[in-house]
Amino acid sequence: MFDTFYKLTGQPFLLTPDTRFFFGSSGHSRAIAHLVYGLSQQEGFIVITGEVGAGKTTLVEQLWAQLDRSTYIISRVVTTQVSGEDLFRLALANFGIDEAARTDRQADKATLLRCFEQLVREQRKLGRRCLLVIDEVQNLSLAAMEELRMLSNITVDGRASVQTILLGQPQFRPILAGKDVEQLRQRVLASYHLGPLTDVETRGYIEHRMRTVGWTGDPVWEDPAFVAVHRQSGGIPRRINTLCSRVLLLGALEETHAITAAMVDATAEELDRDLGWRRTEAAAEASTAEAVAPVPTHVAAAPPPMSNDEQDDMMRRIEVLERSALRQEQAFRRVIDLLEANMGTKS
Repeated sequence: MFDTFYKLTGQPFLLTPDTRFFFGSSGHSRAIAHLVYGLSQQEGFIVITGEVGAGKTTLVEQLWAQLDRSTYIISRVVTTQVSGEDLFRLALANFGIDEAARTDRQADKATLLRCFEQLVREQRKLGRRCLLVIDEVQNLSLAAMEELRMLSNITVDGRASVQTILLGQPQFRPILAGKDVEQLRQRVLASYHLGPLTDVETRGYIEHRMRTVGWTGDPVWEDPAFVAVHRQSGGIPRRINTLCSRVLLLGALEETHAITAAMVDATAEELDRDLGWRRTEAAAEASTAEAVAPVPTHVAAAPPPMSNDEQDDMMRRIEVLERSALRQEQAFRRVIDLLEANMGTKS
């Protein structure tokens, strides 16, 4: 009802990803750049992590909007609490392999792989590449990650058969640093962690989404209201959407044409009472852990504590991964600088 009251052409803070509302914050723009750079390598893995609601799905949808979709055949898997065998079959089914093997619904892995290789050859003749996108990768079992690695190892006519984008929550970062996934980690060509919006970006994000649905200043957002939204949401886009949608509803119910910090704070308190909504960034991280589905059977519910030596070893491996990421970032910046210099020369 608030869109009618404020004469908007639609609802600006829907939770469903929509590329019309994509906001190119510094973090999101850099994440897109890492995705584009990774895709240009035409092999290996690209890893994007971020908190629940940070905008990973919207990021990928924006990437699709920028890419020439006719050059890709895409398989996307969003259900990751499955066995390695099931993940393998899901990935190939989303490429259309189930149709290729439909005469034998219980086709063994060798049969499915032959079908996949044939599909890759056919798509290459049409100028297309196979791209696999896996969401919620922090829930994958080691067996499932090994299936992904083995699939990435397949070459057809001397070229990688598939490239994979892995999207997940921050919990995936220490998993990726673990000994058990070292071979997969060595195939990661680009990685980026998507952080929250800054206070300035939060204001820009709200104004952008409002303008997208025809906002011309009604309601007026007071400066302290933007500050309150950032404070209450921690800069997480999905939380901003939830909060702002309820704030606009409150404004319409009270027939006010000014959004104040008091309205934002009162709405956040109401969300906390009604939905257990958390307002600090630390609480948001806690709720992220609570939002993850129950621990799958392939993971020990209460693993034994690591010894001091094991903890030291884990920290060393994380430090090595962070140094590698820093070198990758420096190399990435050099590539961007060269591209910009080349474009300037051509202009």
